[in-house]
Amino acid sequence: MKILFLGPLKKSQKKIIKFLRKSGEKVIQKSSKLNINDKYLKNSEFIISYGYQHIINNKILKKFKNNTINLHISYLPWNRGAFPNLWSFLENTPSGVTIHIMDKGIDTGPIIFQKKVFHNKEGTLSTTYKNLEKNIENLFFKNWIKIKKQKYKKIKQNLKDGTSHKKKDKKKFDYLLVNGWNTKIKNLISKN
Repeated sequence: MKILFLGPLKKSQKKIIKFLRKSGEKVIQKSSKLNINDKYLKNSEFIISYGYQHIINNKILKKFKNNTINLHISYLPWNRGAFPNLWSFLENTPSGVTIHIMDKGIDTGPIIFQKKVFHNKEGTLSTTYKNLEKNIENLFFKNWIKIKKQKYKKIKQNLKDGTSHKKKDKKKFDYLLVNGWNTKIKNLISKN
């Protein structure tokens, strides 16, 4: 299968690309904004987004139908959008990872696989983020064949129960991040 992988080439994304290639898939990676006339789209059958910083045009999503998934490090419908790991601690919402079909909203598409993740309160935002990355990788590895063959149940998100955040929402809480991403989780919970 020809896969367009959207996202940066960080360690976690590289692991998934390597896994796909070892599974016999042809993968092209792109992190820049995608447009409807992009040459990569013409040669792709499936789109995987993970850490991609751009909104995908709805025409592209319609063209690929259920062949567009997003790997998100939150337990959707909570913490859609930016900095999901941070918000799970600031707002005491469930932490986890989710694979969902993409739609025109931000992290609002039907859930196909997800897992709650629990963290050590002695950990930091950085260590809990790495834990979420490991969990999304494993969830993807375990379910890739089902995803590829579309052998899954789609669960509509209850967006009324969930939360959503933009990058700018973090600014009013920056004062809590005394050690940046190395701030301990227990310090966030006790101060908020």
